[in-house]
Amino acid sequence: MSQQPVIQLDALSVRYGRREILKQLTGSVSGRAIGLLGPNGAGKTTLLHTLLGFLAPASGTARLFGHDVRTEGPRVRELVGYMPENDAFIAGISGVRLVALMAELSGLPAEAALERAHEALFYVGLGEARYRTLETYSLGMKQLAKFAQAIVHGPRLLFLDEPTNGLDPPARTRMIRLIQSIVKTGKVQVVLSSHLLRDVEECCDEVIVLKDGRIVQQCNLEEERRTNRKLLEIELPAGDDGAGLVAALRAVGCECAPGRGRKTKVVLPEGLEIRDVYKLAEERDVPLRHLSFKRDSLEDIFLSAMESDATQGVAPGVPPSAPPRIAAGV
Repeated sequence: MSQQPVIQLDALSVRYGRREILKQLTGSVSGRAIGLLGPNGAGKTTLLHTLLGFLAPASGTARLFGHDVRTEGPRVRELVGYMPENDAFIAGISGVRLVALMAELSGLPAEAALERAHEALFYVGLGEARYRTLETYSLGMKQLAKFAQAIVHGPRLLFLDEPTNGLDPPARTRMIRLIQSIVKTGKVQVVLSSHLLRDVEECCDEVIVLKDGRIVQQCNLEEERRTNRKLLEIELPAGDDGAGLVAALRAVGCECAPGRGRKTKVVLPEGLEIRDVYKLAEERDVPLRHLSFKRDSLEDIFLSAMESDATQGVAPGVPPSAPPRIAAGV
């Protein structure tokens, strides 16, 4: 029996005035941690706001865990935690009061909301600063406070919009570790919207690339990491010696293609390592004048998507998985 997708898009279009921002998005995603990538203006934040019910679709709709964002907005927001890109704090409020207020707005009773607020702030590392007003917080502390309010009510799905924006390296590392720890619990699924490839690569197992309001690429990073082919470029001497080595490489399962000059591109099969190439060259007394090694990275995937023509809808991705419910906020 098929399991329910986390996010399902049904010909979703969103307009600002006459301008179409999201264009007929169709498909579904269900990874544990989904990276939403794209250049500025690609539609990432617009998509998040539409899923949260802040923006009404011009046509089509979207569903979170089967709940229609058009008709079941309150239920959708009960299931989702949201960390916005921009600050939206109340003047003079302390960290613990803000997080408790957000928990109450998410449906928790006042006493339980306050208890969860203390737990969430200790979890993100703001336990000692929880009674201070937010105006006294550093940028990194404010980002942690936004993270705490997003998880305090125990959501099934967590939307993080540019969570490392403006952070220095130590603060960024701390935020990334928090996101990774949430994902590893297996109790909440994450959508991480960012223009930083490194953040997505470190946290996510599935990636969606947006360009001009369309989804131009979707891939399973876990699958890419498992099956990623190893690409070498070697420079061979002229004559029969080089041809003999190429034949030997093909005999052990390598794919070989000519490059520029005397260079040859070689794709290593599973189980074959670079040392095996050196061994074959040594056995045939063939000097390798140059060898470079590269694996496809998220940067390669992203740049390829940016160069390709935008295609409508979501490509087939990860098989849907049953979305678990987080137990107690933290």
